[in-house]
Amino acid sequence: MRILGIDPGLQTTGFGIIESEGPRLHYVASGTIKTKEAAQGDLPSRLKLIFEGVREVVARYEPEQASVEIVFVNVNPQSTLLLGQARGAAIAGLLSAPGHPSVAEYTALQMKKAVVGHGHAAKAQIRHMVMRLLNLPREPNNDASDALGLAICHAHAGHAMAQMAKATELTRRTHAQIKGGRVY
Repeated sequence: MRILGIDPGLQTTGFGIIESEGPRLHYVASGTIKTKEAAQGDLPSRLKLIFEGVREVVARYEPEQASVEIVFVNVNPQSTLLLGQARGAAIAGLLSAPGHPSVAEYTALQMKKAVVGHGHAAKAQIRHMVMRLLNLPREPNNDASDALGLAICHAHAGHAMAQMAKATELTRRTHAQIKGGRVY
């Protein structure tokens, strides 16, 4: 399965593509989509560059699944809003591409736990573990390593969910009674 990870950013959006064969992971490609050619205050042009860049990555590498980082509120609400718009442009680019991949979302904490083993890992730790897990000759830059980390996180989560589905038969409830907001 080919998985695309997206680390959204208004100036630099990272992407990383891996192949997942069960628990084995293989590096395909990674890089960044830069919006510096647009003027500093020209938000629509920057969003367009992110949208078109993500569509180009999907067209070139044809991933089956994608994972995008969930944005939380930062200290500066304006920065959070701008980052959220960049994230929206990336997701729109994913979903508007022909044969678009299914999209999953993970927090930075979930990605760090999947890649490093704890949620408070530093950028250098993420870069190093991505390099080790994917057998890369050198560490990728921060944006690409975060994107590859999101793809790794999704590969691990998807593999774990498939194993759980094999281990237990999933059945729907045949009936439910709601009383006081509870399902019995």
